[in-house]
Amino acid sequence: MFFDFIVTSALWLYFIGGFFLFFLLFYLLAYLFSKNRELSFQYLNHLFYKSFLRLTRWLAPRHRWQIDGDIAKIRSSVIVCNHVSYLDPLIIISLFPRHKTIVKTRFFHMPVFGWLMKTAGYLPSSTDDKFTFLMIKQVERMKEYLLKGGNLIVFPEGTRRSGKTGAFNNGAFKIARLCQAPIKVLRITDSDKLFTPGKFLFNTRVRNKITVELIAGIEPDYLNTQPSVSELRNSVQKAFAAGR
Repeated sequence: MFFDFIVTSALWLYFIGGFFLFFLLFYLLAYLFSKNRELSFQYLNHLFYKSFLRLTRWLAPRHRWQIDGDIAKIRSSVIVCNHVSYLDPLIIISLFPRHKTIVKTRFFHMPVFGWLMKTAGYLPSSTDDKFTFLMIKQVERMKEYLLKGGNLIVFPEGTRRSGKTGAFNNGAFKIARLCQAPIKVLRITDSDKLFTPGKFLFNTRVRNKITVELIAGIEPDYLNTQPSVSELRNSVQKAFAAGR
């Protein structure tokens, strides 16, 4: 328990202190001088989470990691993934220098963090309040973004689930259909054994293997047979069921 406290303290110190003392400077420079702020912020988010997870691996060596090498090759796709712990978005973002994702709207209200997400081109999960225009703007630009090699990362369950996959929201599938984009299905397992929802401390003492797998690629023939949103959603649900 004491070691868990030390590791948790070190990780949070890096996550908060390292960001403000080191990474924030690069965000400010990118904001002032980059020709494409959005892509620059996405890349910096990717690097920050990648460095945080590298430190996590070093401080919690009993947790082994196995990540499918083909995942980093994914381009121009809507990526859907299950969601079992707070670490999952960080893990997936760390794999893609060019990415957008859907984030709970309340985080856009936060100082600094909200600015980072808006500048990186992330999408709010709802169109309530003042973020309606932001959502519309990002969706309208999504097809061009995907065609140029970017990825949209979505956790369609909307919240963390342990065990059985929960019901899917339709947002990811609406965007995939609108943009005529392929869908890549990822599965994360056992990240919750390292950082369990509802607990503050990282669990460093158990032996565990965290995996990230590419379990399906769904590439509809949009030109000849336009699939419905429900058909796309059902295809992904079947992929999760078959990939257990």
